[in-house]
Amino acid sequence: MTGTATRYLYLVRHGEALPDESGLSDNGRRQAVLLGRRLANRPISVVHHGPLPRAAQTARLIGEHLDGAALEVSETAGDYFPHFPQRDELPSDCADFLLRFLSQATAEDRERGPVLAGRALEQFTGPVAGDEERHELVVTHNFLIGWLVRHATSAPEWRWLGLNHGNAALTVIRYSPGRPSSVLVYNDMRHLPAELCWTGFPPELRL
Repeated sequence: MTGTATRYLYLVRHGEALPDESGLSDNGRRQAVLLGRRLANRPISVVHHGPLPRAAQTARLIGEHLDGAALEVSETAGDYFPHFPQRDELPSDCADFLLRFLSQATAEDRERGPVLAGRALEQFTGPVAGDEERHELVVTHNFLIGWLVRHATSAPEWRWLGLNHGNAALTVIRYSPGRPSSVLVYNDMRHLPAELCWTGFPPELRL
């Protein structure tokens, strides 16, 4: 009888993008290479990545340092709004701010995002079938990382909002059979020199 084994899910926001988001900046490429070097000794078997150029390029540069890891493009790992809360789901002191932010979404975003977010939970979370632990990397965007972290901590669905991630920073979630999911690492940038840290954040928030 087949059992289940631990999944280690590595989450990475793409490297710094060019202003028109057509690909990575020089800084973004450096960030991806340095993260690839950091992950080189991890037994990662697959790199899922979103279809946009900044995620695909980041995945490719990281993948060059991973022995035998397959690159798999996935719309589920793309850039989308994962959940649209109603006002009564939100704290009263920040509901107006959050709803204004979400108002930029199109009708297509509102239909597509929650569907992909549900698929992401099915594809990327929980223990894996079999007897061997699995290490998977997802190169994605800020919103999906927030969505998966809030799920791992059993936070309300709206709480993907406000969970922000630096470019090429690393988050790791462990899903073990019979145990609660655990966020082992969050927004870790120790593989980056100071000048490459905190990109993706407004200047006043860079520590």
